[in-house]
Amino acid sequence: MKSEDFYRLGNEYRRNGDWQNAINNYLEAIALDPDSPAVEAKEMLENILNFYHKDAYNP
Repeated sequence: MKSEDFYRLGNEYRRNGDWQNAINNYLEAIALDPDSPAVEAKEMLENILNFYHKDAYNP
């Protein structure tokens, strides 16, 4: 698979809410191509996950 394939697969996982597999695929894409758009996608997903605080949503 090419970097673009891993990036697309990561996007599909992200849309389905499977964030761990999305990050794993973004990392594969980045390993094959450090300039891949997966770099930005991974950063955005990490920011979302870091923002989420389970106690704020489950009082």
